[in-house]
Amino acid sequence: MVYHIADNIISPLGLTSEENYQAVKAGRSSLRRYDDRWGLPHPFTASLFSDQQTRSLAVEGMTRFESLAVRSVQEAVEGSGIDVASPRVVFLLSTTKANIDGLATSSSAFVSPSVAAKRIAVRLGLVTEPIVVCNACISGVSAIVLAQRLLEADRYDYAIVCGADVQSRFTISGFASLQALSVAACKPFDVERTGLNLGEAAATIVLGNRKPNRSAGHYWVIAKGVVRNDAFHMSSPSKHGEGATRALTAVASHLSSLAFINAHGTATLFNDQMESVAIERAGLSHVPVNGLKGYLGHTLGAAGVLETILCMKSADDHTILATRGYQEKGVSGHISIASDHIFTSSTSFVKMISGFGGCNAALFVTKMAPPPQQLTANSQQLTAKSHIKITPSGVSLDGKALVCSAKGPALLTSLYKQFVGDYPKYYKMDPLSRLGFVASELLLRQESDHPCQDTSDRAVILFNHSSSIMADRLYQESIQHQENYFPSPSAFVYTLPNMVTGEIAIRHHYYGETSFYILHHRDDLLMEHIVSASFADGDTKSVLSGWLDYEDDSHFEADLFIAER
Repeated sequence: MVYHIADNIISPLGLTSEENYQAVKAGRSSLRRYDDRWGLPHPFTASLFSDQQTRSLAVEGMTRFESLAVRSVQEAVEGSGIDVASPRVVFLLSTTKANIDGLATSSSAFVSPSVAAKRIAVRLGLVTEPIVVCNACISGVSAIVLAQRLLEADRYDYAIVCGADVQSRFTISGFASLQALSVAACKPFDVERTGLNLGEAAATIVLGNRKPNRSAGHYWVIAKGVVRNDAFHMSSPSKHGEGATRALTAVASHLSSLAFINAHGTATLFNDQMESVAIERAGLSHVPVNGLKGYLGHTLGAAGVLETILCMKSADDHTILATRGYQEKGVSGHISIASDHIFTSSTSFVKMISGFGGCNAALFVTKMAPPPQQLTANSQQLTAKSHIKITPSGVSLDGKALVCSAKGPALLTSLYKQFVGDYPKYYKMDPLSRLGFVASELLLRQESDHPCQDTSDRAVILFNHSSSIMADRLYQESIQHQENYFPSPSAFVYTLPNMVTGEIAIRHHYYGETSFYILHHRDDLLMEHIVSASFADGDTKSVLSGWLDYEDDSHFEADLFIAER
């Protein structure tokens, strides 16, 4: 349990959390239709900063994305009393694509979210290594969950969690290729919903493991957060909502007096249907449900942070915000959708969210009097029981070299044919996913002749530096030229690095946590702290983890292990 210290939202609706909340409460939306934006051959509706807003928010020497994050963190931290230069302050950046709009003109190294995070941290004066949380659309909630774990383990005193994303030709064309975009304003859970709208924003929440230096009273706390996987499909949620149901059920012991559930509510056909079924299966049909995408669009890596802040603001105001765009129920699950603002006297809510790669998350947030201090100075002690390392030059399994007939990129397919051979989907994967898939297959076979399957107690937590750069390049080629514009939905999906955790979960029916983190450089101690803290989720008994990076065909490495507590 950790305390909310401060927050900020910067969006086209306003530059502070209060401005954004009041705009949303007034029913305002920043969604607009755009024709011929970024040279795209199709119109779309989105929430984008105006040119004037972009200029006013610009920070000298920083990109548009970095400027937003810097401005939001500065606004949140100002007046909080936190010394950002303290080694007891950690910075977590939640984003899906960061500076991806620079891929067409910049070097690959500049595009990596880890580079953006480091540049932001240096500009802010932070001294600890930043952690990028890149877990598709659940990244914001995932980052809050990780912050809670690190604070409760007493690794740090404060965590600054910033969720940010900007839109570009890259992201808009990708979602369009999936036929997920709506030309009109989105209608979450409505019978006439036709797809999502994307949005730009930066949102920051500052958390601490000690109560704020304010007068006595009740405080917002992050009481419980979990991540669960569907192990069903890379880009489509399970129709039965198993992952979302498991996430909700995992925080069910806290759900005694909920004001509302804030759903992901993307207004896509399958997401809204899945969420409605999951809420019903979790026994929460009686709890009001709302979605906020009709005001600000789907802000990707910012969504989980932004919507959590708006929910705290609305509960403080005794208001359950209306689901803008919703008129008539278009989902089969028995849920109570808020079509108008509703009064509430409760100050507890659940934020639920889902994303590509089968990932789902739920966060229980409540306002309460300070409980006794509950810190665990030492995280779980880990035992690594199997280990594999793959580089372009060869393979080592528990310290013994494997005889391989191929080197370089051909090595992975050679290993697949020699040791796996029964999973043709391998040939559709991007290089990062191929590397992770082959490495995990060999590792799990080393662990046992019958690797664990159909389990919720094994997590998959991976780290790298280069994100999904090879897949990014491949997709960029498909949209680079106006006369050769053929965006591939399959190629776009794999531009999210957490797809590899989804592939492993699907292959072995792992229904526990799947998470992907990007670091500026490999830091084994920081990785150990993150993996160790993951055991705070009581359902996790073992973790498949390690370093998994594929910069190019001459520079890749899988260094994976299985850890138990």
